[in-house]
Amino acid sequence: MGFMTEYINKRMTIIELEDELIDLIKQYNILRNTHLVVYAGAIGKQIPDLALGMDDYYTVYDILKDVRSDSLDFYIETPGGSGEAAEEIGRFIREKFKNIAFVISGESKSAGTILALSGDEIFMTKTGSLGPIDAQLRIGRTVGSAHDYMEWVHEKRDEAQKRGMLNPFDATMVAQISPSELKGVYNSLEFAKDIVKEWLAKYKFKDWVVTETRKKPVTDEMKRERAEEIAKELTNHSKWRTHGRSLKIDDLENIGLIIKRLDDDTKLAEIIYRIQTIIRIIFSSSTNYKIIVTEKDKLFKQAINVGTPRAVPNRETSVIEVDIKCPKCKKNYKFYAKFVDEPKIDNDYQTKGIKPFPKDSKLICDCGFETNLSGIEKDIESKVGKKIIK
Repeated sequence: MGFMTEYINKRMTIIELEDELIDLIKQYNILRNTHLVVYAGAIGKQIPDLALGMDDYYTVYDILKDVRSDSLDFYIETPGGSGEAAEEIGRFIREKFKNIAFVISGESKSAGTILALSGDEIFMTKTGSLGPIDAQLRIGRTVGSAHDYMEWVHEKRDEAQKRGMLNPFDATMVAQISPSELKGVYNSLEFAKDIVKEWLAKYKFKDWVVTETRKKPVTDEMKRERAEEIAKELTNHSKWRTHGRSLKIDDLENIGLIIKRLDDDTKLAEIIYRIQTIIRIIFSSSTNYKIIVTEKDKLFKQAINVGTPRAVPNRETSVIEVDIKCPKCKKNYKFYAKFVDEPKIDNDYQTKGIKPFPKDSKLICDCGFETNLSGIEKDIESKVGKKIIK
């Protein structure tokens, strides 16, 4: 039986899944004698705040600043995001912890890959993947690869030098590029390479003292050269073809990275696969879209369902009906929210089969999906100017 089937058959609530996740983190910490933080975004959900951003840096800082441990293991799943945020998180954890390992069992793309390369070690399961690190920029109406953009510019420059001119279409396109825009694209691309080169040479290669075959002493210059080669490979969009390409263990080892295969450690691998499975169930069964958890702290970010009030609330409103539709199965629910402590309101509405607004501001649908109702709660309270009485 797979872990997914096991947990689904147990019919665990979101709270129970959260407790299971924390228990697994504790087990991991005992096995590894470390402090594990789990950071995961719901890859695939269309939410602006899903990507790795500066708000995550502040949260990670807050959760880890008082941890008393020399070692940190960082489980990460993210579609990517801000390279600057990855740099801030990387610099913070490097200053605080002596030994850092990144744990990859899902996808850790783009900025997630940059951050993972700040570690002393990278642990990966067979399902884990990193990705190319070329910067993604908004150029005109679309988001595109900085590497592709610069490659096209260089091609047109070479073509103009050889032929003495460009075709009218290319000439029109080139004429729209400003020097500042071109410099900005170049700097964005070089930023990713520079930070990766620095971190690889300083941390990933710190224990590389002799060459593997000839057993020659490894110099700092050799470390920098190897780091530059790897950074160049990871920003080579022409090689990987797409920014979303999944780079598995073999791909990463082929470009010179040393990866520790988690599947070789049965106990540790099971814990990580279970953590990954629970994260997937939480994301698919609720409006949660980002998780940052340690054995002592947890933050679950939820997409807010605004719902539909049956009437326009105002400061004279004593009670209002609210229609809620489950995002997963589309079943409709009706609640009433009251603003005066009047038992007759409860009697009238409950006689009609309408339930009071949930005390925990959550709707658990018959299909099992959990919806956060705090958005509509805050919206109604701001318009009425009073708190909902629960």
